[in-house]
Amino acid sequence: MSDGLLNWNVEPEIFWITDSFPLKYYSLLFMIGIVVAFQIEKRIFIKENVPLERLDKLIIYVIVGIILGARLGHCFFYEPEYYFKNPIEILLPIKKVGDSYNFIGFQGLASHGGTIGVLISLGLYCKKYKTNFLWLMDRIAIVGPIVGAFIRLGNFMNSEIYGKPTNGNWGVVFQRDDIIPRHPTQLYEAFSYLLIFGILMYTYQKSFKRRHDGLIFGLCLLLIFSARLIIEYFKENQVGFEAAMFMNMGQVLSIPFIIIGLILVLMGKISPVYKKNI
Repeated sequence: MSDGLLNWNVEPEIFWITDSFPLKYYSLLFMIGIVVAFQIEKRIFIKENVPLERLDKLIIYVIVGIILGARLGHCFFYEPEYYFKNPIEILLPIKKVGDSYNFIGFQGLASHGGTIGVLISLGLYCKKYKTNFLWLMDRIAIVGPIVGAFIRLGNFMNSEIYGKPTNGNWGVVFQRDDIIPRHPTQLYEAFSYLLIFGILMYTYQKSFKRRHDGLIFGLCLLLIFSARLIIEYFKENQVGFEAAMFMNMGQVLSIPFIIIGLILVLMGKISPVYKKNI
Protein backbone atom coordinates (compact mmCIF):
# COMPACT_ATOMS: atom_id res chain seq x y z
CA MET A 1 0.00 0.00 0.00
CA SER A 2 1.31 3.48 -0.90
CA ASP A 3 -0.12 7.01 -1.28
CA GLY A 4 -3.53 5.87 -0.09
CA LEU A 5 -3.61 2.92 -2.48
CA LEU A 6 -4.43 -0.68 -1.65
CA ASN A 7 -3.15 -3.13 -4.25
CA TRP A 8 -5.60 -6.04 -4.22
CA ASN A 9 -4.68 -9.29 -5.93
CA VAL A 10 -6.24 -12.10 -3.89
CA GLU A 11 -7.17 -15.36 -5.59
CA PRO A 12 -10.94 -15.97 -5.23
CA GLU A 13 -10.33 -19.65 -4.46
CA ILE A 14 -9.24 -20.57 -0.93
CA PHE A 15 -8.32 -24.07 -2.00
CA TRP A 16 -9.44 -26.71 -4.47
CA ILE A 17 -11.54 -29.55 -3.07
CA THR A 18 -11.13 -31.44 -6.34
CA ASP A 19 -9.44 -30.53 -9.61
CA SER A 20 -12.65 -28.89 -10.83
CA PHE A 21 -14.40 -27.84 -7.59
CA PRO A 22 -12.92 -25.01 -5.48
CA LEU A 23 -13.94 -23.54 -2.13
CA LYS A 24 -14.25 -19.82 -2.82
CA TYR A 25 -14.22 -16.89 -0.42
CA TYR A 26 -17.58 -15.78 -1.80
CA SER A 27 -19.30 -19.07 -0.96
CA LEU A 28 -17.68 -19.23 2.47
CA LEU A 29 -18.62 -15.64 3.36
CA PHE A 30 -22.16 -16.18 2.07
CA MET A 31 -22.60 -19.16 4.39
CA ILE A 32 -21.02 -17.32 7.34
CA GLY A 33 -23.51 -14.51 6.78
CA ILE A 34 -26.40 -16.99 6.83
CA VAL A 35 -25.12 -18.62 10.03
CA VAL A 36 -24.62 -15.29 11.83
CA ALA A 37 -28.08 -14.11 10.74
CA PHE A 38 -29.61 -17.41 11.89
CA GLN A 39 -28.07 -17.07 15.35
CA ILE A 40 -29.38 -13.50 15.74
CA GLU A 41 -32.81 -14.56 14.48
CA LYS A 42 -32.78 -17.43 16.97
CA ARG A 43 -32.30 -14.97 19.84
CA ILE A 44 -35.23 -12.91 18.56
CA PHE A 45 -37.51 -15.96 18.41
CA ILE A 46 -36.50 -16.99 21.94
CA LYS A 47 -37.07 -13.45 23.21
CA GLU A 48 -40.61 -13.47 21.80
CA ASN A 49 -41.36 -17.06 22.88
CA VAL A 50 -41.80 -18.26 19.29
CA PRO A 51 -41.19 -22.03 18.82
CA LEU A 52 -37.75 -22.60 17.29
CA GLU A 53 -39.13 -25.36 15.05
CA ARG A 54 -40.64 -22.57 12.95
CA LEU A 55 -37.20 -21.02 12.51
CA ASP A 56 -35.72 -24.32 11.32
CA LYS A 57 -38.32 -24.45 8.54
CA LEU A 58 -38.02 -20.75 7.85
CA ILE A 59 -34.28 -20.83 7.13
CA ILE A 60 -34.84 -23.29 4.27
CA TYR A 61 -37.38 -20.96 2.65
CA VAL A 62 -35.02 -18.00 3.06
CA ILE A 63 -31.97 -19.71 1.54
CA VAL A 64 -33.91 -21.05 -1.44
CA GLY A 65 -35.56 -17.66 -1.97
CA ILE A 66 -32.25 -15.77 -1.87
CA ILE A 67 -30.31 -18.06 -4.19
CA LEU A 68 -33.08 -18.73 -6.70
CA GLY A 69 -34.28 -15.12 -6.75
CA ALA A 70 -30.77 -13.65 -7.02
CA ARG A 71 -29.86 -16.00 -9.86
CA LEU A 72 -33.04 -15.44 -11.86
CA GLY A 73 -32.80 -11.72 -11.17
CA HIS A 74 -29.32 -11.53 -12.70
CA CYS A 75 -30.30 -13.59 -15.73
CA PHE A 76 -33.50 -11.68 -16.51
CA PHE A 77 -32.50 -8.15 -15.43
CA TYR A 78 -28.95 -8.02 -16.81
CA GLU A 79 -28.41 -10.70 -19.48
CA PRO A 80 -31.82 -11.93 -20.69
CA GLU A 81 -30.79 -12.36 -24.33
CA TYR A 82 -27.86 -14.65 -23.47
CA TYR A 83 -29.74 -16.80 -20.96
CA PHE A 84 -32.82 -17.19 -23.16
CA LYS A 85 -30.44 -18.75 -25.67
CA ASN A 86 -28.67 -20.82 -22.99
CA PRO A 87 -31.39 -21.70 -20.46
CA ILE A 88 -29.49 -24.67 -19.02
CA GLU A 89 -26.94 -22.22 -17.56
CA ILE A 90 -29.57 -20.35 -15.53
CA LEU A 91 -29.87 -22.93 -12.75
CA LEU A 92 -26.72 -25.02 -13.29
CA PRO A 93 -23.24 -23.71 -12.36
CA ILE A 94 -21.82 -24.38 -15.82
CA LYS A 95 -20.92 -22.44 -18.95
CA LYS A 96 -20.64 -23.62 -22.51
CA VAL A 97 -17.11 -23.30 -23.88
CA GLY A 98 -16.84 -24.56 -27.42
CA ASP A 99 -18.64 -27.88 -27.65
CA SER A 100 -18.45 -28.73 -23.93
CA TYR A 101 -19.65 -27.35 -20.60
CA ASN A 102 -17.25 -26.28 -17.86
CA PHE A 103 -18.04 -25.92 -14.15
CA ILE A 104 -17.62 -22.24 -13.21
CA GLY A 105 -20.01 -21.76 -10.28
CA PHE A 106 -22.83 -19.24 -10.39
CA GLN A 107 -21.29 -16.07 -11.81
CA GLY A 108 -24.10 -13.58 -11.52
CA LEU A 109 -26.42 -13.01 -8.57
CA ALA A 110 -28.59 -9.87 -8.34
CA SER A 111 -29.47 -8.57 -4.88
CA HIS A 112 -32.73 -7.07 -6.15
CA GLY A 113 -33.73 -10.49 -7.45
CA GLY A 114 -32.72 -12.03 -4.13
CA THR A 115 -35.01 -9.60 -2.31
CA ILE A 116 -37.93 -10.51 -4.58
CA GLY A 117 -37.14 -14.21 -4.14
CA VAL A 118 -37.20 -13.91 -0.34
CA LEU A 119 -40.49 -12.02 -0.41
CA ILE A 120 -42.10 -14.73 -2.52
CA SER A 121 -40.67 -17.62 -0.50
CA LEU A 122 -41.73 -16.05 2.80
CA GLY A 123 -45.17 -15.36 1.40
CA LEU A 124 -45.45 -19.10 0.71
CA TYR A 125 -44.13 -19.86 4.21
CA CYS A 126 -46.70 -17.56 5.83
CA LYS A 127 -49.52 -19.09 3.82
CA LYS A 128 -48.53 -22.64 4.76
CA TYR A 129 -47.84 -21.99 8.45
CA LYS A 130 -50.53 -19.33 9.01
CA THR A 131 -48.05 -16.61 10.01
CA ASN A 132 -48.50 -12.84 9.95
CA PHE A 133 -46.47 -11.77 6.90
CA LEU A 134 -45.47 -8.28 8.04
CA TRP A 135 -44.61 -9.51 11.54
CA LEU A 136 -42.28 -12.11 10.02
CA MET A 137 -40.75 -9.67 7.52
CA ASP A 138 -39.95 -7.27 10.35
CA ARG A 139 -37.89 -10.00 12.05
CA ILE A 140 -36.20 -11.16 8.84
CA ALA A 141 -35.43 -7.57 7.86
CA ILE A 142 -33.33 -7.11 11.00
CA VAL A 143 -30.79 -9.73 9.94
CA GLY A 144 -31.03 -9.24 6.16
CA PRO A 145 -28.32 -6.54 6.10
CA ILE A 146 -25.92 -8.90 7.88
CA VAL A 147 -26.16 -11.37 5.00
CA GLY A 148 -25.81 -8.52 2.51
CA ALA A 149 -22.63 -7.29 4.21
CA PHE A 150 -20.97 -10.71 4.02
CA ILE A 151 -22.00 -11.07 0.37
CA ARG A 152 -20.35 -7.77 -0.49
CA LEU A 153 -17.19 -8.84 1.34
CA GLY A 154 -17.28 -11.92 -0.90
CA ASN A 155 -17.54 -9.66 -3.94
CA PHE A 156 -14.49 -7.76 -2.68
CA MET A 157 -12.52 -10.99 -2.32
CA ASN A 158 -13.53 -11.85 -5.89
CA SER A 159 -12.43 -8.42 -7.20
CA GLU A 160 -15.87 -7.91 -8.73
CA ILE A 161 -18.66 -5.29 -8.70
CA TYR A 162 -16.05 -2.63 -7.98
CA GLY A 163 -16.30 1.12 -8.45
CA LYS A 164 -15.29 3.69 -10.99
CA PRO A 165 -11.79 5.20 -10.98
CA THR A 166 -11.15 7.60 -8.09
CA ASN A 167 -9.09 9.85 -10.41
CA GLY A 168 -6.61 10.31 -7.60
CA ASN A 169 -3.78 8.63 -5.73
CA TRP A 170 -6.16 6.76 -3.43
CA GLY A 171 -8.49 3.79 -3.77
CA VAL A 172 -8.13 0.09 -4.39
CA VAL A 173 -6.25 -1.30 -7.37
CA PHE A 174 -7.93 -4.56 -8.38
CA GLN A 175 -4.88 -6.02 -10.06
CA ARG A 176 -6.74 -9.01 -11.45
CA ASP A 177 -8.43 -6.59 -13.88
CA ASP A 178 -6.31 -3.44 -14.26
CA ILE A 179 -3.99 -1.03 -12.42
CA ILE A 180 -6.46 1.83 -11.96
CA PRO A 181 -7.29 3.05 -8.42
CA ARG A 182 -11.01 2.50 -7.95
CA HIS A 183 -13.75 3.09 -5.39
CA PRO A 184 -14.11 -0.11 -3.29
CA THR A 185 -17.89 0.03 -3.59
CA GLN A 186 -18.20 -3.49 -2.20
CA LEU A 187 -16.79 -2.19 1.09
CA TYR A 188 -18.96 0.93 0.94
CA GLU A 189 -22.01 -1.32 0.74
CA ALA A 190 -20.79 -3.78 3.37
CA PHE A 191 -20.18 -1.02 5.93
CA SER A 192 -23.48 0.70 5.14
CA TYR A 193 -25.33 -2.61 5.64
CA LEU A 194 -23.69 -3.12 9.02
CA LEU A 195 -24.75 0.39 10.03
CA ILE A 196 -28.30 -0.32 8.83
CA PHE A 197 -28.34 -3.54 10.86
CA GLY A 198 -27.50 -1.48 13.96
CA ILE A 199 -30.32 0.98 13.22
CA LEU A 200 -32.84 -1.82 12.67
CA MET A 201 -31.80 -3.68 15.82
CA TYR A 202 -32.10 -0.47 17.85
CA THR A 203 -35.55 0.19 16.37
CA TYR A 204 -36.63 -3.36 17.21
CA GLN A 205 -35.41 -3.12 20.80
CA LYS A 206 -37.33 0.12 21.27
CA SER A 207 -40.58 -0.92 19.63
CA PHE A 208 -41.13 -4.70 19.68
CA LYS A 209 -43.49 -4.60 22.68
CA ARG A 210 -45.70 -2.02 20.99
CA ARG A 211 -45.90 -3.60 17.56
CA HIS A 212 -45.94 -1.61 14.36
CA ASP A 213 -46.19 -4.36 11.74
CA GLY A 214 -44.19 -3.47 8.65
CA LEU A 215 -42.25 -0.62 10.25
CA ILE A 216 -38.88 -2.39 10.51
CA PHE A 217 -39.34 -4.11 7.15
CA GLY A 218 -40.17 -0.79 5.52
CA LEU A 219 -37.23 0.93 7.22
CA CYS A 220 -34.94 -1.85 5.98
CA LEU A 221 -36.09 -1.44 2.37
CA LEU A 222 -35.88 2.35 2.59
CA LEU A 223 -32.35 2.42 4.05
CA ILE A 224 -30.78 -0.40 2.05
CA PHE A 225 -32.03 0.66 -1.34
CA SER A 226 -31.39 4.36 -0.65
CA ALA A 227 -27.80 3.34 0.09
CA ARG A 228 -27.74 1.32 -3.12
CA LEU A 229 -29.12 4.28 -5.08
CA ILE A 230 -26.26 6.48 -3.86
CA ILE A 231 -23.43 3.94 -4.03
CA GLU A 232 -24.37 2.91 -7.57
CA TYR A 233 -23.18 6.35 -8.74
CA PHE A 234 -19.65 5.25 -7.82
CA LYS A 235 -19.96 1.76 -9.28
CA GLU A 236 -18.96 0.53 -12.73
CA ASN A 237 -21.81 -0.66 -14.90
CA GLN A 238 -22.23 -4.41 -14.84
CA VAL A 239 -23.45 -4.77 -18.44
CA GLY A 240 -22.96 -2.73 -21.58
CA PHE A 241 -26.51 -1.48 -22.13
CA GLU A 242 -26.38 0.49 -18.85
CA ALA A 243 -24.04 3.05 -20.46
CA ALA A 244 -26.99 4.47 -22.41
CA MET A 245 -29.20 4.76 -19.31
CA PHE A 246 -29.64 7.89 -17.17
CA MET A 247 -29.52 5.62 -14.11
CA ASN A 248 -28.03 2.14 -14.14
CA MET A 249 -30.13 -0.98 -13.66
CA GLY A 250 -29.30 -1.22 -9.95
CA GLN A 251 -30.65 2.29 -9.38
CA VAL A 252 -33.77 1.74 -11.48
CA LEU A 253 -34.57 -1.45 -9.55
CA SER A 254 -33.96 0.31 -6.22
CA ILE A 255 -36.62 2.98 -6.71
CA PRO A 256 -39.71 0.69 -6.30
CA PHE A 257 -38.24 -0.77 -3.10
CA ILE A 258 -37.61 2.73 -1.72
CA ILE A 259 -41.22 3.73 -2.42
CA ILE A 260 -42.58 0.52 -0.85
CA GLY A 261 -40.33 1.00 2.17
CA LEU A 262 -41.50 4.58 2.68
CA ILE A 263 -45.16 3.52 2.48
CA LEU A 264 -44.62 0.71 5.01
CA VAL A 265 -42.82 3.05 7.44
CA LEU A 266 -45.66 5.57 7.27
CA MET A 267 -48.31 2.86 7.67
CA GLY A 268 -46.44 1.26 10.56
CA LYS A 269 -46.13 4.55 12.43
CA ILE A 270 -49.78 5.44 11.88
CA SER A 271 -51.30 2.04 12.68
CA PRO A 272 -49.67 0.25 15.65
CA VAL A 273 -50.79 -3.37 16.15
CA TYR A 274 -51.41 -4.94 19.55
CA LYS A 275 -52.66 -8.42 18.66
CA LYS A 276 -50.48 -11.51 19.08
CA ASN A 277 -47.98 -12.11 16.30
CA ILE A 278 -48.59 -15.73 15.30
